[in-house]
Amino acid sequence: MVLRIANCSGFYGDRLSAAREMVEGGPIDVLTGDWLAELTMLILAGHRLKGRPGYAVTFVRQMEEVLGTCLERGIKIVSNAGGLDPEGCAAAIEKLGLSATVAHVTGDDVTGHDLDLVNLDTGERLAEPVLTANAYLGARPIAAALAAGADVVVTGRVTDAALVTGPGIWRYGWGPGDLDALAGSVVAGHVIECGCQATGGNYSFFREVPDLAHCGFPLVELHEDGSSVVTKHPGTGGLVSVGTVTAQLLYEIGSPRYLGPDVVARFDTIELSQEGPDRVRISGVKGEPPPGTLKVAVNYLAGYRNTMTLMLAGLDLEEKAGIAQEAIWARVPRESFESVDVSFDPPLLRITVMDRDARRAGRAFSSAVVETGLASYPGFYGLTPPGDASPYGVYWPTLIPAADVRPRVFVGGEEVALPSSEQPDPAVEVLVDPVAPRWDGTGAPTVPAPLGRVAGARSGDKGGNANLGVWVRTPEEYGWLARTLTVERLVKLLPSLEGLMVERFELPNLNALNFVVHGLLGRGVAASPRLDPQAKALGEELRARLLEVPETFLR
Repeated sequence: MVLRIANCSGFYGDRLSAAREMVEGGPIDVLTGDWLAELTMLILAGHRLKGRPGYAVTFVRQMEEVLGTCLERGIKIVSNAGGLDPEGCAAAIEKLGLSATVAHVTGDDVTGHDLDLVNLDTGERLAEPVLTANAYLGARPIAAALAAGADVVVTGRVTDAALVTGPGIWRYGWGPGDLDALAGSVVAGHVIECGCQATGGNYSFFREVPDLAHCGFPLVELHEDGSSVVTKHPGTGGLVSVGTVTAQLLYEIGSPRYLGPDVVARFDTIELSQEGPDRVRISGVKGEPPPGTLKVAVNYLAGYRNTMTLMLAGLDLEEKAGIAQEAIWARVPRESFESVDVSFDPPLLRITVMDRDARRAGRAFSSAVVETGLASYPGFYGLTPPGDASPYGVYWPTLIPAADVRPRVFVGGEEVALPSSEQPDPAVEVLVDPVAPRWDGTGAPTVPAPLGRVAGARSGDKGGNANLGVWVRTPEEYGWLARTLTVERLVKLLPSLEGLMVERFELPNLNALNFVVHGLLGRGVAASPRLDPQAKALGEELRARLLEVPETFLR
C-alpha cells in the first residue's frame, strides 16, 4: 500500500497550471501546495489592511480548475493557502458550488496570547506592537479533518512538512510514538514542499536537467514505515536524482536535528538511493520526540524604506562611489536616517535608507540622489527613478509552550474533536552525531579550480539568517570537503560573511555540509537591504570561488 502525495505550489506566485498538471498527469491520492513562506504572512497582512483577502486567492483559482476532477477521482486536497484567514479561504472554496466537504484548521493565530517575544536568533525582546503572530501547527489537525470526511483541508500557519505528514497519519494511523515513521514523512514533506526545486529547478548542475522549461512538479510515494520514493509524472521535464533531492534536503535547514511539532527528524540519518529513472528512495530516517514548544512567526511594521541604485562605469570605480556618496549626503545628511546601508558591488552602488518617517525616507531622499546627476562622478546614471518610500515589516521568530496553543478543526462548518497528541515515553534510541571520514589523499596533486566543478550548493533564508548547504557526490570527495571547507575558509572565500557568526554542521550520510550564517539578512527578507535579500545566490557565489582541488576529482 502506498500513498501518492503530489505538490502543486512551492510559494505564493508559483505556476498556476501546476494543480491541473498534477491531477491530469498521472494517478495521485492527495494534492498539496505550500503558499506560506515567512515573507508571505507579512504580504497577506498588508492585503488584509487594505481590505483584501488574507488568504492566497491563487489557490481558489486553481480549485476552480481541478476540484471537480478531484471529487470524481477521490483525490484529497491539503493546503496552507488559508494564510491569515483559513475560514474565509474555505468559504471561497465552498462557493464554487461543487458539493465538496471543506475543512479548515485554526488556532495558529496567537496574537491574543501573552507571548514572551524573545527573538530566537538574537535574544532581543520585542517592544513593538505585533501585526501578526502565528504558531507553526503540526499534522494531527489535518489528519483529523481527513478522518472526518473532508475532501479539502485548508490551514493557516502549519509546518510545510505537515501537508505530507497529515495525510500519512490519516492513512496509516501513526500515533505520537511512531517517531521514525513520522520523521520519514517530515523528510518527504521537506523534499516536495518547494515544488520544482526537487525536480531539477535551481539545481547547481543544471546541464544535467532535461527540458527544464517544462519542469514537472514532484510527488512522493509514502509508505507505512515512513519511507518514500520521490518522483514526478512521466513525460514532464526536469530530473529526480540523488543530487536534486540532496539539494532540496539542504534548503533552509539548520542543525541536522530538524525540529517540528510532531517529531524531531534526524537529517543525519537519511539514506538516499537511485531506484530508477526519476525515482529516488528515502529511507532510514530516525525520529526523536518533539520539543515542548512551538515556533511562532511574529511580524511587526518597522517603518519605511527606499533604495536608489547607481551604475558606475570605466576607471577608478571606488573613488567614483565615494564622490557619489559625498554628493548625496551633502543634500540629505546620512545621520538623519534611522538606518543606512551602502552596498558597492561594482558596477552597482545601492543606497538604502530606513526610517519611521515616510517623508524623510521617501522623495526627500530619492530626489536628492537624482539632483546630484549633473554634479557627480563621470558617467553618472541611475537604475531607479525617484519614488516614495515603501512600508516594511520585520519577521521576529519566537517560541510558545505547545500546551498554550489549541488547534481547532471545522469540517463543513462543524467542529470536530482532536485526538490526544500526548506523547508516550518511548525508549528512544540515543543517536550519536556522525563523524566525517578522514581524507587520506594528503599530498595528492591539486589544481586551482572553482569549487563548483566538484560541489553543488543551495542557499536560502531563515529569518535574518541564511543557510548554505554544500554537497559532493562521493564519500571520498566528502572527506576532502569536510577537511577543506572550514568556517574560516568559507569566510575567506565569501568576505561578506566577515564578522558574522557562522555555524557548520556535518551530514556525511548526504556527503554534505550545512552552514548557518547568523544575521546576514538583518531583520529578515522584508527588511534586508541586500540585493539578494533571500540569499538565494549565496551558494552559487561560493561555487565560483577558487580552491586547490585534487585533480582526480576533476576527472
